[in-house]
Amino acid sequence: TVIRAAILIQNWYRFTMARLEMRRRYSLSIFQSIEYADEQDQLQLSNFFTFMLDRYTHPDSVSHIFTSPGVPRVVDEGLCLTEFEKTIDVPDSYYGPRLSFPLTVEDASALLHAFRNEQLLHARYVLQLLCETRRVLKEMPNITHLSTSYSREITVCGDLHGNLDDLLLIFYKNGLPSEQNRYVFNGDFVDRGKNSMEILIILFAFLLIYPNDLHLNRGNHEDYIMNLRYGFTKEVSKKYKDHGKQILRLLRDVFSWLPLATIIDSKVLILHGGISDTTDLDFLNALERNKVKDHIHVGLVLPSKHVANQNVAGKTQHISSSGSTEPSDPALKEWKQVVCYLQILDILWSDPRSQNGCTPNKRRGGGCYFGPDVTAKLFERYNLKMLIRSHEFKPEGYEISHNGKVITIFSASNYYEEGSNRGAYIKLNPELIPRFVQYRVSKYTRRQNLQERVSTIESSALKSLREKIYAHKSELTSAFTQYDLKCTGKISVRDWAAAMESVLQLELPWRMLRSQLAQMNQDGEVDFMSCFYDLKIGQPIKEVQPALVETLCRYRKDLEIIFNVIDKDHSGLISLEEFGQTWKLFTSHLGIDVYDDSFDKLVHSIDYNKDGHIDFNEFLEAFHVVHRLE
Repeated sequence: TVIRAAILIQNWYRFTMARLEMRRRYSLSIFQSIEYADEQDQLQLSNFFTFMLDRYTHPDSVSHIFTSPGVPRVVDEGLCLTEFEKTIDVPDSYYGPRLSFPLTVEDASALLHAFRNEQLLHARYVLQLLCETRRVLKEMPNITHLSTSYSREITVCGDLHGNLDDLLLIFYKNGLPSEQNRYVFNGDFVDRGKNSMEILIILFAFLLIYPNDLHLNRGNHEDYIMNLRYGFTKEVSKKYKDHGKQILRLLRDVFSWLPLATIIDSKVLILHGGISDTTDLDFLNALERNKVKDHIHVGLVLPSKHVANQNVAGKTQHISSSGSTEPSDPALKEWKQVVCYLQILDILWSDPRSQNGCTPNKRRGGGCYFGPDVTAKLFERYNLKMLIRSHEFKPEGYEISHNGKVITIFSASNYYEEGSNRGAYIKLNPELIPRFVQYRVSKYTRRQNLQERVSTIESSALKSLREKIYAHKSELTSAFTQYDLKCTGKISVRDWAAAMESVLQLELPWRMLRSQLAQMNQDGEVDFMSCFYDLKIGQPIKEVQPALVETLCRYRKDLEIIFNVIDKDHSGLISLEEFGQTWKLFTSHLGIDVYDDSFDKLVHSIDYNKDGHIDFNEFLEAFHVVHRLE
């Protein structure tokens, strides 16, 4: 009886754990698929964003987003520290850190203490810090070479994405940067989290104190269009209302001077995304990296990235081997610029995969998938032993692939939701043997059990997925009805899953998710309209056609970026004429058919005080999906 009871308990435990693991895995798959789909949309619209910036701003500046009235567009480096000291007063009521340059370890400690207590660094010191950081970065090569002979170990950290608690925990566990404790931070310091600015300030401060011992690589989120979409621009504008535009403009320049890669002991290559079959480290080391301030997504506006690379293969080799930065042939110069963009696009956006070959990264919309053969080819060419990259969420904080040659390190714990993943960093000793340190920051005083963590992750993931489903309601309904030949409103689970994937293209286990998304009758058929039962638009407006509602829901983030570009006085108000013209350009670019009269009715209905302007924040808020249960 005891043995039988033990077996029953063991089977129940295994079954329960298996179900929890299944729920955890599909929840993380949902998050990751939606994240990649969002990035794909961002990259596909980059051409339009570039057009908008060129249309609404002066050719010599990126955007009025980065300038303020009365503030010079370009700050002379020699006058940086003194000029800001003269023009920006620090009031006596300010109790935060007061920096003096050159910085000391005591200054860095003061910053850490202030940020732990949620204090802001005054704008004057932020601007001075950024100017000094730019000055130091300008002296650094595109590819930094380090040696373990100068220290016992080197620590490599991956994406932080604005999660200050992760950085503070790393420093607590591993020690602060110093001559004896060297660090490489591998990009994506900003966006998504709420403390991107604090992370940059801390990293830049230690970079100024220990320029030979703390190293920073550029990530794909160190880019102003990405920052507009994923939160960093909004964070800076909110924290630094008076000087936010100036800070953002200076940051854009600082980001362009971040090194592209780091090599340790001539054996370990560290870069943010990955490689491709055309990656040329010699060429990357010779290009003018600050010229690629943004538009790192340019590969998508070209007919074929790999054709472009192949067409200039000989010319690229000539440029990189000669070291010439100003080719005399205009055509060669133009092709060199294209190759610069494509090479940087690959190292910032690519992901490894287990299959051989190099193919376009369709899930992200930029970069490529590179296989073990591509890794082996690069290693043979440059006599490398290991590639450390970041860029990709991993549940355990790291992953080893390509027979141990490629390591992904991801340092932002709780990336999607509380308990969704661990963060990790790598310790590399002189033998170049990696040691992984994992952690998870928690905001709870009581540690959540596995059941609670999985339930939180699952609930958040399904909420995001339902919003995605509602934004494609018309397309999904059309796809469902193609299988519903008898017009019963019911289709098989197989057909329902096929319709979902054909429209959303998220590569998710739809059959497994069916019970969470749609109702099924006793005959085993899916009531496909039940997918939309628990969802609605925040503020329904009678004048709006369903197709227009979905379009606005789907492109809310993109519209927010565009509005910020054309809102020249930062009032949050846009004229009806400007808004209408922009909308027509946007829909034309996307190939969306929306009737002008229905849109005109919508715009005029939102002009509540009839002054010819609309508040676009209110406009966007009217078109977000809410869940009826909330």
